[in-house]
Amino acid sequence: MNKITVKQLEELDIFKNISNTSFENLAHFSEVKKYKAGGHLFRDKEEVTTLYIVVSGSVSLYKLNESGHKRVIFILGKGKMINDVVIQELPSSINCEIFEDAEILSYDKNIFLTIMEQDFLLSKNIMCSLAMKVRRLYRQLKNATGTIKMEKRLAAKLWKLSKDYGTEAENGVIINMNISVTYLADLLGSKRETISRSLKILLNEKLIEYDNKKIKIINQEKLSQFFKTP
Repeated sequence: MNKITVKQLEELDIFKNISNTSFENLAHFSEVKKYKAGGHLFRDKEEVTTLYIVVSGSVSLYKLNESGHKRVIFILGKGKMINDVVIQELPSSINCEIFEDAEILSYDKNIFLTIMEQDFLLSKNIMCSLAMKVRRLYRQLKNATGTIKMEKRLAAKLWKLSKDYGTEAENGVIINMNISVTYLADLLGSKRETISRSLKILLNEKLIEYDNKKIKIINQEKLSQFFKTP
């Protein structure tokens, strides 16, 4: 395991505008470890006393339903706090899988809480991180209703991914991660066959291109109009 530098910490959104003292303490008590895609950082109902933040790569947070099928709740990239809820004295409530090879920053929960007590802006950033997740859950609940066609739900998800992880490219925006049809099914809590049909609709509408797990959004505005139109 390695330490992180103050300069690297300054690049992470979760530490925006915090004090110099906090930066120094966070660098001193830090531990950074590399993880391979497919591994797990922690699992549902485990006792977790470590707080994790993504330095590079990405992770997915997911739940298993009664049938053992995976439903991905969040994909989190650089600068995102993974398990803000560890602040509570409760076991983990979700699984965390490494989606792409990642570097993960970790802190002992009690040490991190002590640093938070001395820096209001750090505490505010943590609250904003939690609030962001709550807002995203609200949107997911809205889009999960059976009255919304799957192709529109898929379009909304791809639009959000392109906003969060998109890279400008010729004639569009490429979502900067490898996404299989199976993983899209996990993201939307649906069957692979249903997602395949929905993808074909978006392809036929010339809203996206899909090749070798790479998705290009040809026009974000048109994709947005597609999923918003009744």
